Amino acid sequence: MERNLKIDFHTHIISEEFLNLAEKYNDDRWPVLEKTCDCGANIMIKGRKFREITDHAWDAGERLKDMDKEGIDIQVLSPIPVTFSYWSDADKGLELAKFQNDFIASVTREHPERFIGMGTVPLQDVDLAIKEMERSVNELGLKGIQIGSNVNGMNLDDESLDRFFKAANEQSVPLFIHPWQTVGGDRMPRHNFMYMVGMPSETALAAGSIIMSGMLDKYTDLKICFAHGGGSLPYLLPRMDKGWNVWPQIRKTEHPPSHYAKFLYYDSLVYEESNLQFMIDRFGVEQIIAGSDYPFLLREAPSGKVVDRLTTLNDAEKNQIHGLNALEFLGLDGEQFL
Repeated sequence: MERNLKIDFHTHIISEEFLNLAEKYNDDRWPVLEKTCDCGANIMIKGRKFREITDHAWDAGERLKDMDKEGIDIQVLSPIPVTFSYWSDADKGLELAKFQNDFIASVTREHPERFIGMGTVPLQDVDLAIKEMERSVNELGLKGIQIGSNVNGMNLDDESLDRFFKAANEQSVPLFIHPWQTVGGDRMPRHNFMYMVGMPSETALAAGSIIMSGMLDKYTDLKICFAHGGGSLPYLLPRMDKGWNVWPQIRKTEHPPSHYAKFLYYDSLVYEESNLQFMIDRFGVEQIIAGSDYPFLLREAPSGKVVDRLTTLNDAEKNQIHGLNALEFLGLDGEQFL
């Protein structure tokens, strides 16, 4: 390649014309987009504001302005996690998933050199999830699937979900796992702890469940990336290894947990150089992908800022994290974006 791409792997998008399933099905548990002005909206659940967003969450033009200003060549688009709605009837969840996947595909078709799309699936029904994953990749041209960290309280190693991971492995569909409905959520109503403590803890639980389950021994081609630097997983791995060693009855894997953690991918959203260095020491440069959580308040701006500040990385290693690792994970040739 003539130049090195900067890819922001972790960004979220929602349609300005988001489906109002709360009204359609007379059920206020569905997320609803209520515009407050041309430049912003609230996501409402049960009649209460869940989160406030700006038009950068739906307006491709505004995103492109930010990307140009911050030196980002490509954003990878994925849905906002609260829209997973795994609690819903499967056919209604499929309706929302299809709407979102069609919308993301339309944005990538309009700006094919600047956006890559990842879809969503109704994981509460594995058959429907597999079918929608196939449609998203084979018909819509999306390059992966974003899933939540649990399905109605079931960890991702639950036997009922196994066929989905088997299908993703066989069809070479990359999976981006994002926390939602966090563990201990009832104890985190204050201080916005759901975002600061709950999400990293939830991500570690999801990653630990996959690592300890033996899934990665069975599905050796499975590509999985965890949001937010894997949450607290990097710090917990030595304790998990100790548990694996002292409790042989829990072992479902040939190797200790730290062995498998090195085959997973993680975004770089850890804010400080020391945290990123810790991840590199644990997993290696080739497993880390620059991602910012655009366009939300906890995002890193610009994406990969912590990568550029880490003085132990050479230029080739920074280029890996900024773009090449994302292309590898998604199975893409960077030439098409140059």
